[in-house]
Amino acid sequence: MTAIEPGRVVAVVGTGTMGQGIAQVALVAGHPVRLYDAVPGRAEQAATTLAGRLDRLVEKGRLDTVARDAARARLHPARDLAELADAALVVEAVLEELSVKRELFAALEDIVADDCLLATNTSSLSVTAVAGTLRHPGRFVGLHFFNPAPLLPLVEVVSGFATDETAAARAHATALAWGKTPVRCADTPGFIVNRVARPFYAEALRVYEERAAGPATIDAVLRECGGFRMGPFELTDLIGQDVNEAVTRSVWESFFQDPKFTPSLAQRRLVESGRLGRKSGRGWYAYGEDAPEAAAHTAGPEKAPASVTVRGELFAADALPGLIEAAGIGVTRKDDAVPGYPGWIELSDGTRLFLADGSAADDAGMPVIHFDLALDYREATRIALAPAARVAETALKEAIGLFQALGKDVSVIGDLPGLIVARTVAMLVDFALDAAARQVASPEDIDLAMRLGVNYPRGPLDWGDRLGARWVLDTLEALHEEYPTGRYAPSQALRRLAAAQEDDAS
Repeated sequence: MTAIEPGRVVAVVGTGTMGQGIAQVALVAGHPVRLYDAVPGRAEQAATTLAGRLDRLVEKGRLDTVARDAARARLHPARDLAELADAALVVEAVLEELSVKRELFAALEDIVADDCLLATNTSSLSVTAVAGTLRHPGRFVGLHFFNPAPLLPLVEVVSGFATDETAAARAHATALAWGKTPVRCADTPGFIVNRVARPFYAEALRVYEERAAGPATIDAVLRECGGFRMGPFELTDLIGQDVNEAVTRSVWESFFQDPKFTPSLAQRRLVESGRLGRKSGRGWYAYGEDAPEAAAHTAGPEKAPASVTVRGELFAADALPGLIEAAGIGVTRKDDAVPGYPGWIELSDGTRLFLADGSAADDAGMPVIHFDLALDYREATRIALAPAARVAETALKEAIGLFQALGKDVSVIGDLPGLIVARTVAMLVDFALDAAARQVASPEDIDLAMRLGVNYPRGPLDWGDRLGARWVLDTLEALHEEYPTGRYAPSQALRRLAAAQEDDAS
């Protein structure tokens, strides 16, 4: 299927930030663009703003003056929907209310030609529902751009229940021709990114609600240990707490209040208080010239042990013994752990350091300190430790000194099952596996969407392959035992994959 030809008209309805961004993308790609807004004068204002954006592209060397002048000549504000009659594609970016969108597309269906592609940029509503009252829903698709649309490459091309394959393929080809990276997905709550990404926010909020760590510490651990570009608290402040909470609530309600998607009461209270993030001057953090900088909890310097014993295999943390030796600390290796089960790092007094496994350190019935999962233990600059109550203060100081000797800042948090990175990644992997098994999108498109849409350091399915399905399954089963609400119940897709990998290994 070929893309819509550059000479054909693209219309954008709704001239807010997203509508203007989509219009700019189409304009730079060579299309005549018609802008329409129900509020009188808004389309003309948006056209003026877009002209200024084109000037800035010239100043930055991304567009020459000839191309700018040609683009300006192709841009036309429309005062009436009837002026969109010759559009080959109409993209809607209006208020996120089903009735408003349905009314708009019902009107458009009487105006545009039969071969005109109709698209919604909704991020939270059902594409199928928006098209539900149309006479010809087969030509209707979701084209979910990410903000800012001119800069972010990802576009989710969403097929509703009645969408024709030819329409979805044409939309995909058009987004590709516009220089975007489109991914195909089914009409499921949250599509790919907003469905799979829920645990990134939800687990951080859960850690905060259990008072195991504060927002700045949680953000720092996920950035500096987990490798994420931004922490969830600073990211939701940027997105807008009201926007993020509304998406979470929409997905939860669309999945019939499945506990895996349960919203956070702490975030609801933040929204109710008007602390919406950067746009209101305060969210989880304060903003402005005089706002204090939030600091992560970082342990003071401690002396590293002279030597440690590594018992058994550390699996996802197998880089640590080499790093410890490189730091000048003696390492004695013993293979007396149970084969196939996680090993540990042992301090001189017998305290054991285990990679977080979804259980609480106190559950072990012995002096245990859990350390968090890292994207790469060589590159990580911070680690989180969670000690059991019976761990001696001297042993905790040794553990802190051990990781400090490896060049890591150390955050000591409460004895929380799964710590921060481990529980978050395990949930992301499981959500992605479940989405792939339900054919929401291909595994390749899921990983691509999560890397491009929310800048994850690794696609969750790739991450799961590296960790092994058994580690993910064990972590979630332990969390499910700690919190028997269904939130952490492993998906059937994960269980099947773990069994298949064990069969292959045998």
